[in-house]
Amino acid sequence: MIRIRPLSRAAAFATAVFCLSAGLAAAEPKHGIAMYGEPALPPDFVAFPYANPDAPTGGRIVTGEVGSFDSLNPYIRKGSVPWQLRFLTSESLMARNWDEPFTLYGLLAESVETDPDRTWVEFTLRPEAAFSDGSPVTVEDVIWSYETLGTEGHPRYLGAWEKVESIEAVGERTVRITFNTADRELALIMGLRPILKKTQWEDTDFTDSGLDELPILTGPYVIDRFEAGRYVSLKRNPDYWGKDLPVTAGHANLDEIRMEFYADGTAQFEAFKAGELNSNREFNASKWDEQYDFPAVQAGDVIKSLVPHGRPSGITGFVMNTRNPEFQDWRVRDALIHAFNFEFINQTQTGGQNPRITSYFSNSLLGMDHGPAEGLVREMLEPFADQLLPGTLEGYSLPVSDGSVRNRANISRALDLFREAGWTVKDGVLSDEAGNAFEFEILLESGAAEAQTFIDIYVESLKRIGIFPTVNAVDTAQYNERTQIYDFDMTLYRVALSLSPGNEQYYYWGPEGLTEPGTKNWMGMDSPAAVAMIDRILNARSNDEFVAATKALDRILTAGRYVIPTYQYNTSRIAHVKELRFPEHIPIYGDWLDWQPLVWWWEEE
Repeated sequence: MIRIRPLSRAAAFATAVFCLSAGLAAAEPKHGIAMYGEPALPPDFVAFPYANPDAPTGGRIVTGEVGSFDSLNPYIRKGSVPWQLRFLTSESLMARNWDEPFTLYGLLAESVETDPDRTWVEFTLRPEAAFSDGSPVTVEDVIWSYETLGTEGHPRYLGAWEKVESIEAVGERTVRITFNTADRELALIMGLRPILKKTQWEDTDFTDSGLDELPILTGPYVIDRFEAGRYVSLKRNPDYWGKDLPVTAGHANLDEIRMEFYADGTAQFEAFKAGELNSNREFNASKWDEQYDFPAVQAGDVIKSLVPHGRPSGITGFVMNTRNPEFQDWRVRDALIHAFNFEFINQTQTGGQNPRITSYFSNSLLGMDHGPAEGLVREMLEPFADQLLPGTLEGYSLPVSDGSVRNRANISRALDLFREAGWTVKDGVLSDEAGNAFEFEILLESGAAEAQTFIDIYVESLKRIGIFPTVNAVDTAQYNERTQIYDFDMTLYRVALSLSPGNEQYYYWGPEGLTEPGTKNWMGMDSPAAVAMIDRILNARSNDEFVAATKALDRILTAGRYVIPTYQYNTSRIAHVKELRFPEHIPIYGDWLDWQPLVWWWEEE
């Protein structure tokens, strides 16, 4: 099926393709594709370096999550889905190697082919590729999946689809995708779409499926049983088609993966201590040190494992929605950041052990430098100098308090910033010239105990400058619904970032999120400079250009003062029963997405 685009855009791109056609002869099928250079692993590699191809099979892992779910279809906008589900039950044409920043190797596809300028890409399916019901994966399934996800699916799939000029079968097992936009990442992004079974949905509304119609997929695990909002159990498919591939060697070793859901973190931790769960991630360093000394730990039946990583910190904190007029002035946002006493909160919560997130890409080579922009980073930013907020070019760092509860210096600075923005304290209330109080709501999800503690301390600080916010905790369904349509003033915000940022950055920070529901642009930012830096990331021809563009984007985001950052987790803390094992080689991404449980195994002494 060919999708027609406006002639001017398509024609311009077609002209560029024609001029570069001499390079098409260099294209050839390969076992993998990298964003820059060639894949690190050769065509005859045995397994990914962080997997154990000799791992035994059997056993089970039982983990806990705070919240609930009302859908088991992670590919549509509607509903709340267990977050790991889409990584365990479905597969794409290509597979990520979590030990390389951005390299893909053939999974459902046996080969990938693209021209030097990546104006098109071809994938050839493996003849043995099959769905869990035993039916073969066809080119028709691939085309239907891409078109459906790109037009009706979850917003994470929509942005890249707009850059597709056509998708068509060019052989019995080969599909070609041609692009209408210069974007070198697209050849990789298109290898990462889940493949759905076309015939399953011929008489069913794909966009309204949730618990009644479960997608038939190709992954090593299938949904075995579930109770809405309570638990979901996955079983290993004994007839899994791809069990002998190098990209899956040492994967899917456990017979069962069970996810239990709890009202709050306290109930989840008590369930782990009671043996109802056999693995638990801990995000609080102080709790890890002080409360993981229960009998099973003392007896050696539960192991405490530290798993480091080299990926960016991402952003975790409290986002301010600039759709609210009170948050549109950067000085107001800066003032609210100054009023947040991170050092005191960190000491109270973790004993000061967790380092703060200092920028969106901190903890990695992609993170911004905090002094003045220099070199290629400055060169990229200077055309937008009149649009950039103070600190973007000059250098910006988060305020640091003295750690005392009163946070005097930062509170004083906050009041100065509010005054510059037209807000002063009158009769104990921060108000504008017309006497209107500075008011906003902080939206929380019920059971988010740590976030609630942060906010309890923060509210006390805000009272000292005459701000009395409303704190509203709602159930998971209502929370998801409100954040989907940006119906909040301030709320807890998390965006995980990788060592290979690309098209998903439009979904995070792009202007479509101003009105289009379901994106991660919760702050409502509208920055042409940010979009330009994403464009530079996607079309970088060298690693130096890619790194500089990402550092420049990091400056725009951080100096935008949209989020009040909390602490980062540069080491994962996982407590688990001694029978659950994982390889000694830890990938550069560490404990990321499906690393646990896919490469873990069960082994009794």
